[in-house]
Amino acid sequence: MLMFLILVLTVGSSYFLLKYQQSQFDLAVTSNNVDGETYVIPGGMPIGIYLETEGVLILGTEEITSKDGSSKAPAKNLVKSGDYIIGIDDVEIKEKEELVEAVKQLDSDSVILHLRRDEEYIDVKVDPTLDEEGDYKLGIWVRDNAHGLGTITFIKEDYSFGALGHGIHDIDTNELLEISEGTLYETSIRNIKKGETGTPGGMEGVIVYNNYNILGDITQNTDTGVYGKIERIDRVIQNTKAVPAAKKEEIKTGPATILCAVSGQIESYEIEITGIDYYAREVNKGIRLKVTDEKLLEQTGGIVQGMSGSPIIQDGKLVGAVTHVLVNDPTKGYGIFIENMLEH
Repeated sequence: MLMFLILVLTVGSSYFLLKYQQSQFDLAVTSNNVDGETYVIPGGMPIGIYLETEGVLILGTEEITSKDGSSKAPAKNLVKSGDYIIGIDDVEIKEKEELVEAVKQLDSDSVILHLRRDEEYIDVKVDPTLDEEGDYKLGIWVRDNAHGLGTITFIKEDYSFGALGHGIHDIDTNELLEISEGTLYETSIRNIKKGETGTPGGMEGVIVYNNYNILGDITQNTDTGVYGKIERIDRVIQNTKAVPAAKKEEIKTGPATILCAVSGQIESYEIEITGIDYYAREVNKGIRLKVTDEKLLEQTGGIVQGMSGSPIIQDGKLVGAVTHVLVNDPTKGYGIFIENMLEH
C-alpha cells in the first residue's frame, strides 16, 4: 500500500507539474496578445531532426557489370538527380526498403518507374541489368531520409514551432528535401568544434532516436525553415516569457542578442546587426550580422553549424533567426526575418 501511495504521488506530481508548465506557457503567450502584435516564445533550445522523404530520392546513376561481363547503365539519361521514385510498375514506393524489395521481385526485362520531377509526374521505362550474380539492378543511387541538429526559433500558443530558418537540402543533390513526415527529438550538446577561417565549426550533440526522446512532429521543410508541432512542451520550454515578433521595417542596424545553447543551456549572447536587405536574393539572408560577444567567440569562434535557428532579439522583440555563417570569417553570418518564418 505504501509503495502504491508513493507511485501515485510521484505520477500525480509529474502530471500536475506538466499541466502547470503548459498552463504557464499558454498564459505567457495568450495574455500578451492584446495589442494586435503577434507574440511567441523565443527558442534557443537544440533539437534533433529526422526527416522521411516523400518517395525515394534519386542521387544519381551508375554502371552495372552485367552477367556477360559488359558494363551497362540502365537508368542513364532516363532519370535525373533530384527525381523521386514513387512507384515501380503497380507497386507504390514510399521508402528505400520497399524499392529494394520490389527490384528483388522483378521477373521482367523492363519496368516502369513512376517519378515525380519538380511538380511533374512522369513514367519512364527502364530495362534492368542482370548482374554477375544473376540479380536485376537498376543502376540508381537513392536516399530516403535525413537527420541532423538544429535550433528552435519560436513556439506559438498552439505549440506549433519554427526552426533552423532555412530548409534541409540533400547533401549530394543540394535539392530541398520533399518530406512525407518528420520527427523532432530531444538532444544534448556534448562538444563544440570551433569555427576557423575557411573551416566552419559545429555543435556536436547526442540524439537517441527512440520513442522516449520524441518531442513532436515535423510537417514542413521549406526554404524558410522546418515547421511542426511540439507534443512534449514540458521537455522543451525553459523560458515562458513571450515577446512580440517584429516586422522587418522595425529592425535596425546596431546591437542585438541571440539565444543558443552552445554551453549546454540557453544563454543570451551579444551580436551586431550590420546590414538589412529587404530584397535579398535568398529569403534567409535578409539580415547581416557579426558576433561580438567575447564568451561566445571563445566557445565557438563565432557562428557554427547547429546554431541555425537561434533567435535574434532586438529591443525586446524577436526579429529573426541565424541561418548562415561566412566560411572565410566565422564571426559573420546571415539571418532571416522572423516575418518570413511566421508566414508558414
